[in-house]
Amino acid sequence: MSVKRSQVAIVGPQQAQLLETDFDDAPAAADELVGRTVVSLISAGTEISGYYVASKTYPRFPGYAAVFEVEQAGPEAGDVRPGELVLCMGPHASRQRCRRADASPLPAGLAPEKAACARMAAVSMTTLATTAARPPDLVMVTGLGPVGNLAAQVFQACGYRVLGVEPIAQRRETAQACGIGYVAERAPRKDEPDFAKVALAVECSGHEKAVLDACACVRKGGEVVLVGVPWERKTDLYAFDLLHRVFHKYVVLRSGWEWELPTQPADFRPHSILGNIRAAMDWLAQGRLRVDGLLELRRPSEAQACYQDLLHRRTSRLITLFDWCADTA
Repeated sequence: MSVKRSQVAIVGPQQAQLLETDFDDAPAAADELVGRTVVSLISAGTEISGYYVASKTYPRFPGYAAVFEVEQAGPEAGDVRPGELVLCMGPHASRQRCRRADASPLPAGLAPEKAACARMAAVSMTTLATTAARPPDLVMVTGLGPVGNLAAQVFQACGYRVLGVEPIAQRRETAQACGIGYVAERAPRKDEPDFAKVALAVECSGHEKAVLDACACVRKGGEVVLVGVPWERKTDLYAFDLLHRVFHKYVVLRSGWEWELPTQPADFRPHSILGNIRAAMDWLAQGRLRVDGLLELRRPSEAQACYQDLLHRRTSRLITLFDWCADTA
């Protein structure tokens, strides 16, 4: 039977609304979980730059990660029972339905809004699984937005020496408050100690100059991994400048495509997207990753104002989530 659920939609250029959409309310299939959403995480880059500003088709129904309370669990859903909280890669909607294999139960005591951040931490964990750099190598993370901040924390938690680079002072201060002790406004220059000492540069800003600087800073044969999306051109740099540095320093310049890993682990491929998400939730529960003071909760009914604030960088915190309990209380 089809019922209605509330769902955030991008209905036109820079226009977001909370709509009523159809939801399949049939009993959970054998391997399914069904329940009500508690929080959902906004991916500011994808949702603002990719959907809210630049989409060519409407409506779009964004979503990146959602924590929901299980109300129904199919007979093959394993260890999950009604009343438990799970994280899935679901949309911004008041109800969720997913396969048990695609849901990750929250560790005991981990708040839903913190658990949702595991999805963002997992973005750079693909690079962690694929890099040739090994602790205590120096890793430089450029761009300390939500993904970059958590990337710096992930690599530091794994024993790497981490340098965070961010031109915005508030984001540098936020990174330091999260325990990243080595933070700078710019990448090292030629006469500075860590120039040409970086084993891995994780580029999270999507800015061409940051990529060029990273290629200068890595050691010979070092890696520059492009995690940040280049949504728009920001400079007049020539490709020659980049090619020159790549060629003469033997730089491994590659994509930071998160989905290089399979969704689920398999024989001979033990690393996976969902494995990374579960590990990140464990690290959040253990305090190895810190998001205290980074989170802002907004009502889904305020979606338009929320997206405008993100677009114009008027948010007071680094990570924004929709609080689905606020609009149903």
